[in-house]
Amino acid sequence: MPDPNGFLRYDRRLPARRPVPVRISDWREVYPPAGEELIREQATRCMDCGIPFCHDGCPLGNRIPDWNDLVRTGNWDAAVDSLHATNNFPEFTGRLCPAPCEAACVLGLGGQQPVTIKQVEVEIADAAVARDGLRPRPASVSTGRSVAVVGSGPAGLAAAQQLARAGHTVTVYERDDAIGGLLRYGIPDFKLEKQHIDKRLAQLTAEGVRFRTGVEVGVDVTAEQLRAEHDAVLLACGALQGRDTPETPGRALRGVHQAMAHLVAANRVVAAAGDGKPALATLPDGTPIDAAGKHVVIIGGGDTAADCLGVAHRQGAAGVHQLDLYPEPPAERDAARDPWPTWPWVLRNYPAHEEGGERVFAVAVQEFVDDGTGQVRAVRIAEVTVEKVDGRRIVTALPGSEREIPADLVLLAIGFEGTEEQPLLAQFGVTRNGRGAIDSGPDWQATDGVFVAGDMHRGASLIVWAIAEGRAAAAAIHTYLGGVGDLPAPVDPARQPLAAR
Repeated sequence: MPDPNGFLRYDRRLPARRPVPVRISDWREVYPPAGEELIREQATRCMDCGIPFCHDGCPLGNRIPDWNDLVRTGNWDAAVDSLHATNNFPEFTGRLCPAPCEAACVLGLGGQQPVTIKQVEVEIADAAVARDGLRPRPASVSTGRSVAVVGSGPAGLAAAQQLARAGHTVTVYERDDAIGGLLRYGIPDFKLEKQHIDKRLAQLTAEGVRFRTGVEVGVDVTAEQLRAEHDAVLLACGALQGRDTPETPGRALRGVHQAMAHLVAANRVVAAAGDGKPALATLPDGTPIDAAGKHVVIIGGGDTAADCLGVAHRQGAAGVHQLDLYPEPPAERDAARDPWPTWPWVLRNYPAHEEGGERVFAVAVQEFVDDGTGQVRAVRIAEVTVEKVDGRRIVTALPGSEREIPADLVLLAIGFEGTEEQPLLAQFGVTRNGRGAIDSGPDWQATDGVFVAGDMHRGASLIVWAIAEGRAAAAAIHTYLGGVGDLPAPVDPARQPLAAR
């Protein structure tokens, strides 16, 4: 059983990040591997709490107290098995998930710091690679049924692995030139080095999953062809339609871009360098989108904005401002607003923030200022107040608070509006709802034989939700195809994160 006094003997500790001057000179991950002694100590802080609310914080239902105790006692092989029982890709979630499980840790009730669940998870995942190199688990018998998975992000890959292991023939279609979705080109290497994706893809390939890159379903392959070639189709295309601000004066100026365009271009440069090929950060039309020597303004306060901040540092930006519409959050949970174990609104300092740049809260852009040639030279901002009236956000600028911030490159990181409008939607007979997502029935079907999962169904969300929905949709597809037995289904289509009522 867990040590009920571990949290009293050990404080929360994480491995030291690589020094800022060193890490901004390359694209390697910020965190070095933690030593076994540190991880065992941190796993010991997981007490025998009786009702582990971390299970509810995590949509995957990860058996967190189980594998924490296995690490505490040095039983790493069993910890690897316990972790993989509920999570196909813990090396991804352990690096990228913001850890709602930690927000739901029972230690938070007593004013203690939560267990470092995310760090223990990634160390177990890395131990799996070190021990058996992600041993494939191919099905012993084929069902003779075929499934097409459209999209190769975490939802699509999780579903593909579950279905392949159940004996179905699975083909993953990806319109990009490499598999991984946002994991591949949307997440910078300093958060997720792409070797982790490649190792997992080797496992999936050995398990029988087929991958077709450079294929846009609805253009290169029609929905009718997919229906003819496969017994079921899963749509897992993500939610990549970036939110824009077309009404802001100057939006059409050169140098004002969606944040994801910047991240994708930077990721492609890093990938090319790894292959020994010279490359520049450019848009598909060849327009440069590199922060080197530029004054950069990032609009938005979330994960994507922080990713852009880290990329700008590594590209050698002259200076960076990150603008947030909302006031600076508190340092600690406000129990009246966000009671435990819900996800709290608190100030989150990402590694990129300690690398430089200035954060400006409670401001909104009033205009992108032209330098006279059609290129942005500054953003004009004003201090604002934000309130919600009848569910609508009302933003009010404070008179006399306007000022300009120099800007040669402006990146819009203000969220996503759902899945992109694309030919495959009409061909499959599905439409976007008011949130830009695709609705499904309780069996994950959007229409007969066509299933949907991940951000395409839920809207832009966390990687753990994508994997959970991929696993659940795979279970529904397995049942639809008449598969023997049940696959694990951690969530249903209506499931929502923990929230105060």
